[in-house]
Amino acid sequence: MATDHSDQAVAALARERVDHRFKGLPASAEGLTVGELAAERRSLFTGGFTTPVLALSAEALEHNLVAMERYSAAHGLAFAPHGKTSMAPQLFERQLAHGAWGITAAVPTHVRVYRAFGIQRIFLANELVDAAALHWLAAELDADPDFRFIAYVDSVRGVELMDAALREAGARRPVEVVVELGGGEGARTGARTEAECAAVADAVAATGTLRLVGVAGYEGEVPKPDGERVRAWLRRLTALAADFDAAGRFEGVDEVVVSAGGSAWFDAVADVLAELPALSRPVLKLLRSGAYVSHDDGHYRHITPFNRVPEEGELHPAFRLWAQVVSHPEPGQAFLNAGKRDAAYDLDLPAPQLIRSARDGSTRPATGLAITALSDQHAWVTVADGTELEVGDWVALGLSHPCTSFDKWQMIPVAEADGTVTDYIRTFF
Repeated sequence: MATDHSDQAVAALARERVDHRFKGLPASAEGLTVGELAAERRSLFTGGFTTPVLALSAEALEHNLVAMERYSAAHGLAFAPHGKTSMAPQLFERQLAHGAWGITAAVPTHVRVYRAFGIQRIFLANELVDAAALHWLAAELDADPDFRFIAYVDSVRGVELMDAALREAGARRPVEVVVELGGGEGARTGARTEAECAAVADAVAATGTLRLVGVAGYEGEVPKPDGERVRAWLRRLTALAADFDAAGRFEGVDEVVVSAGGSAWFDAVADVLAELPALSRPVLKLLRSGAYVSHDDGHYRHITPFNRVPEEGELHPAFRLWAQVVSHPEPGQAFLNAGKRDAAYDLDLPAPQLIRSARDGSTRPATGLAITALSDQHAWVTVADGTELEVGDWVALGLSHPCTSFDKWQMIPVAEADGTVTDYIRTFF
């Protein structure tokens, strides 16, 4: 859900000046606004961009936005994609335009960024016990009656801390909360048992500052996840919603929120939420997958549910990191000028995809190249016998893990298939 304020705030990003803060952008663009630079439609390869430079595929971004919009609608799911993936308000705006209910956050800083760009529905997939953040939140809710905010609660102590901070802040609107059911023993956050969930719900009911509106969790934290274990946990979550409803815990609530769904098991979420029996009031079935917007060439390519249900869609990797061969000191070994400061490496190392000749600009598959390690500013490349590669060539790298790719770049060019740069995505990590 976007507002005029959101549109204006995102539009204002085009007025930011290009300068030394934004790595990879052309030095010749110094002093231009981002909008002026975008209007020039420069080539990523001949328009003055310097390596390393991360680019997003214009075509893949649009494809992925449409794919998840269609999937959510087909399964009767509301969609609040996790904004921590990109922290890019321009992408939030596009996600909302493609039917998203709101945007998911992980920490108070995210919420502040979202509000600065006018996001009106925010789901915080975490318990919020920071008193300073709660004071700010109370003021934000009181100042804007159309702002909807929902957060996790997973402990009686957390409820006590939230209540104390909100009372101290003089909050006039109650904060909506959902009880988080943990994925099981050894999982991440969340109350471990249904009895603990009930105790947390009782604690919420005893306050005047919080309002229980549903249940939620993250199936990706189920220990040793597979289809059977994930679906069993999701059925615990839906049973918890039904039990809370039967006990009258949602009295006075317009709709019950039941939320789950990362990027690995949204097919299971869709299946099990479809089984939820009718409750005493409408149910908002809220999916929160975030990595889909850029997808990737590694981890998420392997785990996406579309591998299991290809007839329901597919996602396309949108990232490509272009680096340059800066050293080829011995046969079989070369070095690129991109490293840990530029590429995600927490799940998989980057994978060479294309070589662009420094002599004539021709491209060819990067067959025979492999990344074996990353230094801060170098990639270690093994070069198979017979593979043509020389200093100055550009190499396109596919990346694994969107969340730790976006966060290394403050400004990311969006390029069409022929390399024409049409836009620039600003991130706020």
